Amino acid sequence: MSQQEERLPRILIVEDDERLASLTQEYLIRNGLQVAIETDGNRAIRRILSEQPDLVVLDVMLPGSDGLTICREVRPHYHHPILMLTARTDDMDQVLGLEMGADDYVAKPAQPRVLLARIRALLRRTDKVIEEDTPQRLEFDDLVIDNGGRSVTLGDELVEFTSAEYDLLWLLASNAGRILSREDIFERLRGIEYDGQDRSIDVRISRIRPKIGDDPENPKRIKTVRSKGYLFVKESLGG
Repeated sequence: MSQQEERLPRILIVEDDERLASLTQEYLIRNGLQVAIETDGNRAIRRILSEQPDLVVLDVMLPGSDGLTICREVRPHYHHPILMLTARTDDMDQVLGLEMGADDYVAKPAQPRVLLARIRALLRRTDKVIEEDTPQRLEFDDLVIDNGGRSVTLGDELVEFTSAEYDLLWLLASNAGRILSREDIFERLRGIEYDGQDRSIDVRISRIRPKIGDDPENPKRIKTVRSKGYLFVKESLGG
């Protein structure tokens, strides 16, 4: 096997509709990805943890363990992107999925092109080349964000972040003192335009705030600027 083949990103599709999974698998393989399929939720948990694929495409509705349960179970030990497939039109699944640690979601039935674009955007994000002029370690009082190891410490305690939460925190912190609109954040993190309705950024911000010692009711570090977006405060907060 050539080195090129060895480096193809490994994707695990967790989907109980075998026909749909096979069609998706064929399309993704044709577009340069290695793809395996798992149809059972309980087995999926074991495979994700043992195989550590580069990305998991995870259906919400599954026999055994459902997608939300799988997400919650594997998240502490699996730090690559998880892309949820949600069938329902209401956004409850989507918000729950993000809260359990999913990085992005696509509503079913998902067009293969759209799925491929989202997968590539997530892989690019985790694979991003470090820009020379951006410092790789940012310090704000007792909060330290180290982009080399993708780690966050608060008062010398290591804080757990999903990859999506970390990416958003790094984006805000590396632009400290500048207001970033939801459009900016969407474009930078997901490579797609903001549709004006998606709540994933807001959900993620609300999860990040307590992790960095920010009061969710009266945030001092990540401020919501009405009708504009979010601002990571550059100055020392004192005290």
